Amino acid sequence: MPNRLPSLSGYGVTWSANKRVAIIALVVTALLALAATAAWFTGRGEHHQGADTPSPNSSSSPSEAAPKPSAGSGAVPKPPQIAEPVAFAKAAAAMLWSYDTRDTSRDQQLAGMRAWMTKETKYTDWASVSGQVPDPLLWSRMADQDQHATGTVTEGHYPGAFKQALAEDPTAITEAYIYVVTVNGKQQIEWKQGGGGAEDCAVTLAVQCRPNHDCTLAAIAPSVTQ
Repeated sequence: MPNRLPSLSGYGVTWSANKRVAIIALVVTALLALAATAAWFTGRGEHHQGADTPSPNSSSSPSEAAPKPSAGSGAVPKPPQIAEPVAFAKAAAAMLWSYDTRDTSRDQQLAGMRAWMTKETKYTDWASVSGQVPDPLLWSRMADQDQHATGTVTEGHYPGAFKQALAEDPTAITEAYIYVVTVNGKQQIEWKQGGGGAEDCAVTLAVQCRPNHDCTLAAIAPSVTQ
């Protein structure tokens, strides 16, 4: 039986400097300068560059590269037409925890995930999402073992800090309509010769749900907040 290979969940999550600063300025600050919320997005960002300067990691990391337009999306599901933040976040989490190296290339995985992202560039942090995908060598090793995973969601909710922020200033969210949602669930992983396993998963997502528009994914927070 082969050794268990890394799953996609929690793999290499880092936020690019420019998007980290943009989200801090445009989402966190707008949502009330709440210290707990700010901590999700600042993380280790104090030493990074300004909002208009790409970081070295974002220009060199293969996981952050834009997917090829002709790659298709393989087994990655299309984003649902949902206008409710928690429901969309639950669907996005299930997508992030699921993959199938048997019929989906790494480029297809990235292309499929990219389709879930908001098109408003000042609010999107693609690096935090693409960072979920292993590098090409590891993806190839996973494919050699026919590794695939299915994510299931048990619940999703607004973290307490976000609800408090919204209660203190309900109009602040109308700048970007970014909602913070934490989702809990499980990931079932399988590979050749009957190998497999399961693990509990949790993720905090920033989703954008403008009025009269379907929700989109903006970013994955660097840590989970309940």
